[in-house]
Amino acid sequence: MNATGFEPAPDQHGQGPRTVPASGRIVLLTTSHRVAPGLLSWPAWQALHAADRVLCADGAHPQLPYLREAGIRVDEAAPTAEELVGVCAGGSTVVVVATGEGEPALTDGLARLAGSGRVEMPELELLPASYDLPGARLLDLVQVMDRIRAECPWSSQQTHKGLAKYGIEEAYELVEAIEEGDRDELREELGDVLLQVIFHSRIAEDDPETPFSIDDVAGGIVAKLIHRHPHVFGDETATTPEEVKAHWLRMKAMEKQRTSVTEGVPLHQPGLALAAKLASRARTAGLTVPLPKGEGIGYELLALAARAEAEGTDPEAALRAAARVYRDAIRQTEKES
Repeated sequence: MNATGFEPAPDQHGQGPRTVPASGRIVLLTTSHRVAPGLLSWPAWQALHAADRVLCADGAHPQLPYLREAGIRVDEAAPTAEELVGVCAGGSTVVVVATGEGEPALTDGLARLAGSGRVEMPELELLPASYDLPGARLLDLVQVMDRIRAECPWSSQQTHKGLAKYGIEEAYELVEAIEEGDRDELREELGDVLLQVIFHSRIAEDDPETPFSIDDVAGGIVAKLIHRHPHVFGDETATTPEEVKAHWLRMKAMEKQRTSVTEGVPLHQPGLALAAKLASRARTAGLTVPLPKGEGIGYELLALAARAEAEGTDPEAALRAAARVYRDAIRQTEKES
């Protein structure tokens, strides 16, 4: 320690020595469990190597083997705020490797000491050592689903067929949230649809003959998206939505090698949507197919669906919008009666 009461310590950002107050320094090092252990930022490694002591309350923390392999001594200890401030007295730097909960008791205690004004506080620093990448919370969802599948009496017995109806329900609820314009509801319904994907993928892992996982599902759609977007990932160009759609249809035709434009159209979807999809396939393929003549409401609805598709209108959405107006009229009549 020099005459000014400060001593030099390595700068965590690699910009030369930094000064540490005589009262010391506490670095709370946080890591993400969604990132492979040992993959820490350079400032984190600098802080760890420069520290006088490194503490961790969790002896099973996944980072510890990698820290020790790098020559860093880590003491398994969970000091109170008062004890930690005492360790720093005299200018020591202590790095606390935070557990998954983030050490709330310790940080709350330090905040109380700082607010009391009775204690000379060391410098306090929160140093994120690893960060979540976009989509990292999906790993949490996979882990949660895996545990539920193993431990929940209901979930452990579910099958693809048993869950099929929920997939339909959640898809309709998502569409309703979109049409209603409710952002909070939209976020929730997207989560419910995502749950169906994760749940079915977890069930598929248990198949004794042809198992697959969520990674197989994600890998398949990634490969498909890259292949069908040569204007993004390849050498082709597309400057309009129409050109993009042409690329997509051409790539899809090459992949599927179908003998009819009607192949791949699910026949169990709602009737208006089915009729519009068939009309769209025929129009896109340049086929002129007269609508079948027949008696009854079914043929009239078929003609309306085909007309809506030709005009760029989703007949299902149009009917739902009209039905909501009808619902409101019913409710108004009920209030007045």
